[in-house]
Amino acid sequence: MPTEPARCTWAFPPPDAADEVGLLALGADLEPGTLLAAYRAGVFPMPVAGGRELAWFSPDPRGTVALGDFRAGRSLRRAARRYRVTADRAFDAVVAGCADPRRPGGWITPAIRAAYRQLHALGWAHSVEVWDADGALAGGLYGVEIGGLFAAESKFHVRTDASKVALVALVERLRAAGGERLLDVQWTTPHLHALGARDVARPEYLRRLAAVLPSPPAF
Repeated sequence: MPTEPARCTWAFPPPDAADEVGLLALGADLEPGTLLAAYRAGVFPMPVAGGRELAWFSPDPRGTVALGDFRAGRSLRRAARRYRVTADRAFDAVVAGCADPRRPGGWITPAIRAAYRQLHALGWAHSVEVWDADGALAGGLYGVEIGGLFAAESKFHVRTDASKVALVALVERLRAAGGERLLDVQWTTPHLHALGARDVARPEYLRRLAAVLPSPPAF
């Protein structure tokens, strides 16, 4: 079971105080207790201003994946057969892949990497790894799990469809765990929408979040 860290020393504003782009607050820190308090309140961090400021977001609407609506097409299922999937075997390598500075719109700073590595050591952050036939890391994703919430933070691929295969594996694991589950993807992109991601209004997201937090974790 995960280890509960020292409690957060900050007080976040209520999520509905966020502005039109979802920005709720600036500042605070990335201590484990702060991060967990944020996710439990429906809030997540993201550096802004080139990584110089730490921002906290609660967007409305919120991107989620309903596990029953998730669709892996025939071509994606065929692609999955080319790879081997593991969980929590290479967390640092997955985060490093997601943080590759050559990727457009990169936001994963050294401070973010260190913070989520600490959450992983405490049992709250997890990775899904996708390996090619030669044993090289082809892609993956990582996120934070609290009860029945899995907040997917980022994914990457260096081989075709590897990040999508990681998402398929995550959905299958969450489905197999049973109970109330909420897969949070923050903002819905066109390719996530094609896989079954849907926007939900903030009040509905917060209601579902409260319902799933008591569920046992899937990892």
